[in-house]
Formats: sequence, C-alpha cells, structure tokens
Amino acid sequence: MSTQLKNSMPTDDEAALAKGRPGAAKKAPAAWLWLAGVGFTFIVALLGYGLAQVPGFDRVGQLACAILIAVAYRQIWGYPEAIRPGIQFSAKRLLRLAIILYGLKLNIDVVMSDGLGLLVYDAGVIAFSIFLTLLIAKWLKADTSLSLMLGVGTGVCGAAAIAAVSPIIKAKDEDTAIGVGIIALVGTIFAITYTILRPILPLSPIEYGTWSGVSLHEIAHVALAAAPAGQDGLAIGLLAKLGRVLLLVPLCFILMYWMKRTGKADGNAKIEFPWFLIGFIAMSVFGSYVLGKQIPVSYGFSSGIASLTTFVLTMAMVGLGLNVNLRDLRTKASRPLIAMAITSVLLSVLTFVLV
Repeated sequence: MSTQLKNSMPTDDEAALAKGRPGAAKKAPAAWLWLAGVGFTFIVALLGYGLAQVPGFDRVGQLACAILIAVAYRQIWGYPEAIRPGIQFSAKRLLRLAIILYGLKLNIDVVMSDGLGLLVYDAGVIAFSIFLTLLIAKWLKADTSLSLMLGVGTGVCGAAAIAAVSPIIKAKDEDTAIGVGIIALVGTIFAITYTILRPILPLSPIEYGTWSGVSLHEIAHVALAAAPAGQDGLAIGLLAKLGRVLLLVPLCFILMYWMKRTGKADGNAKIEFPWFLIGFIAMSVFGSYVLGKQIPVSYGFSSGIASLTTFVLTMAMVGLGLNVNLRDLRTKASRPLIAMAITSVLLSVLTFVLV
C-alpha cells in the first residue's frame, strides 16, 4: 500500500466519529495530566493555607481563602482544561474522602441526644427550597429546568444533587454546568457570611452547627461555616447535612415517578447511592468507641489527622471554586440565580428562627 493511500485512510478515531460515535474517539487522560490536576488543587490549597495566616484573613480560614483564590484564578486565567480530570477528582472524590475522615470527629452521644430529629428539619428544608424556588422562578419567567436543579441543589446537597437529578429531568449539559457554578458561588458567599456572623450570633455551638447543616448548600460549605463552632458544632452540622444527602435518594425516585407521569422520563436514569455516608458513620463509630479507648492515641496523632482532613477538604474546595464561571452567570442564568438567591436567604432566616 502506498504511503499516500495509507495516509489518506481514516484513523480509528475518525472512523468512530464518522459512524456517529464521538464518545468512542475519546481517549483516557494521561496519568500525568491527572496528577497535574490533583497537584494544581494541592498548590492552590497551600496558597489558601498561607493566606489564612495573614491577619484579617485568619478570621475567614484556609477553606474560604483557598476557594476564593480558585474562583479568582478561573475568572482571570480561565479553566485549565488539560488537567480537568484531576481537578474534578479533587472536587468530587477528595470531598467524599474528607467527609469520611470527618466522621472521626463525630461524638455519638451528641448524635443520640441531638441528631435524630434532624431528618424532620432536612425533609422540610428540601420541600421548602424546591417549591419556593420554582414558585419565584415562575413569577420571574425563568428557565424551569435550571430553576428546578437549583432548588434541588439548595435543598439537598448542592452540585451532587444537581448531577443526580439532571439526567432524570433531561437537563442540558450546559445548564447542569451553570447550575453547579451557581451553587458553588452562592454557597461560598453564604458560608463565608456565616463564619463572619458566628461571633455575634446568639447561638450555642450545637445550635449554630445545626443551622449551618440544615441551611447551607454543599457539604464543603457546611464544613467551612460550622468549623468555627468547634468539633461538636461541626459534627452536628455535618450530620444534618448528610441527612439531606441521604434524602436525595427518595427525592430522585419521586422525580422519576413525576417525570414518568408527565411522559418525559428517561427510563434508564440511575441513582447513585451516597456510599460515603456509610463511611462517615463507620468512622464516627470507630472514633467514638475504638480510637482513643480501645486503641490509645496521642494528641499529636489526633491533631495530625484533623489537619490532614482539613487540607484534603481544602483541596476539594479548590476544585469546587474552579467550576465557577461568572461569565455564564451573567449571560444565561440571571433569573434562576435571583430565584435561588431569594430562596437561600429566606431559608437561612427561617431555619435560624426555628433552631
């Protein structure tokens, strides 16, 4: 076969595209690019840690400092597309790892006395967030699909909830991405506001943690806001938030049933169970009844685990911040953003009064 003829033949990737299978042409990212993405979030997390040592910024904390740096980087220099897989790994997988490790800080006695009734709050928060967001969106004539995703994200668990419901309601990929960006932006603003208000609020650590857990958007946002309340406050906040995550599963089944009733459902839509919830509970049991009792540990070891957990969570916050695109918010999502912001404010006020 001549060289000219051989060069004119389509490659395997080109053949796949010609057959209408663009996904078949995609190659798995090189391992070093994945490592570069994770390393990028590591570097920004270090910068956030350093910034948090500066007077003034120390009141905000390394989590908020890191995500603010990430958001600023995204707007000024753009998203580092080549290392996206590693960044997404930090935003999703490392977040779940950090939450599992946070289970070591959970005091089971606190859960038994204060946590069992949180599911009632959680169910009310989800219903309130979805219905109010849709009601305001209808009044503003905003996009229904995007508004529904934002309502679910506000009521349940932010980006993870949006990702779970988007295939069920047949949302466009770009709308899903915009919804995730809005949740990350608004949730970050609220979490930072909570940390600033914490010293002047007439709430005990448990009450403040509960308020954060039942009202904020992402798990990482709850961790950021509840951290100043101490270990018990943070643990109860995460517990309240994880209850909302658990309720994502029945909510998805309800949405699937509703979509089928309206003739719009995707019968193959799947629901991913939040397995990290099991890990969180297992680690809390281990930390409460084994570590420090059956297995003696030093204060330095416990402090080191706590620092590692916080830094892993900081890397996840960086990945989250790099998903925020302010340009998309201005051009496409202003009305759904307004509906979701109003709902978030009213949710914070209502849960503050109830707590």
